[in-house]
Amino acid sequence: MANPTFDAVVATPREGKFNKNAARRVRVAGKIPAVVYGAGQDAVAVTVDPKVITKILHSESGHNTIFDLNVEGASPVKAMIVDWQNEPIKGKLLHIDLKRIAMNKAMRVSVPVVLVGIPVGVKAQGGVLEHVMREVEIECLPNDIPSHLDIDVTGLELYGVIHLSDLPHSGSIKYLGEENATVAHVVATKEEAVAEPVAAAEPEVAKKGKTDAPAAAAPAADAKKK
Repeated sequence: MANPTFDAVVATPREGKFNKNAARRVRVAGKIPAVVYGAGQDAVAVTVDPKVITKILHSESGHNTIFDLNVEGASPVKAMIVDWQNEPIKGKLLHIDLKRIAMNKAMRVSVPVVLVGIPVGVKAQGGVLEHVMREVEIECLPNDIPSHLDIDVTGLELYGVIHLSDLPHSGSIKYLGEENATVAHVVATKEEAVAEPVAAAEPEVAKKGKTDAPAAAAPAADAKKK
């Protein structure tokens, strides 16, 4: 599945100090600090529009989206978002890393796995579907990166397993990782443990009997005197 098309991301080179105060001034001005690197070129500190970056991150292809990057004073390049930082409370973007992409070279990315349908092992056999591997790492050319992988699980029976080797294969995508790694499986519902009956505690009579005996005998002794 091809990546969606976005307008070019415009980046303005930053100058001066690159400390927290400088980054704060960038954000106050309505931009966010970023770094552009890769493709055998020097890293460049820039500023970008957070609204444009947020739109890309929230798209179907997310951070795997390839877009045109125009850094002022440099030739346009293809790029991807490889890292980003959000403000912990409000979730606003604080910083991003952009990587230049060579479209003729294979690259490694992680893509989401989407399970489609209700397994027969759940519908008719009382099992539970567990989605173990929600992302898989692949290697392919940039233009062949899928936004996600749809996996049909309707035929999966109780105790059935989908391994990495069972995912759709094509000549353009290479899966990385162990072929027998579990992507999803249907397992039996866990039975509630039956609580064992607690044995009734025997009354403690030995020590109390010895202690209370003299007190019980006192009235009898008084009766004899009378």
